[in-house]
Amino acid sequence: MARNKSNQLTDGEQSIMEVLWESGEASVRDITDELSKEKKTAYTTVQTLCKILAEKGYADFRKEGKAFIYTPKITQKEARQSALTSMLNKFFGGSPKVLAQHLMQETDIDLDDLEALQRKVDQSKD
Repeated sequence: MARNKSNQLTDGEQSIMEVLWESGEASVRDITDELSKEKKTAYTTVQTLCKILAEKGYADFRKEGKAFIYTPKITQKEARQSALTSMLNKFFGGSPKVLAQHLMQETDIDLDDLEALQRKVDQSKD
């Protein structure tokens, strides 16, 4: 049974998007070179993932000579919002309150972080 295609970013796709957000645009070769600084990455793997990113609507491309130049179609903020909404719906019944309770119970969040979060909440009410 084939698995459903996800609109969320995989780890590999996320790495490529990080390069695109940082650079604004990049060829498959540029992306491969950048990713290979931390872990050897095959050109063909990057090429395939870039095509998938375009199909998912995360990136766009143009051809310059033989090279494909990719650009991000969404901002990093938009990608974060999409991922957070998906996680909220999938694991927390769509409730930010349940997520916040989970974070307070299951993580080592300290008082300074909670106070900073409270200030943000208070500012958003204004």
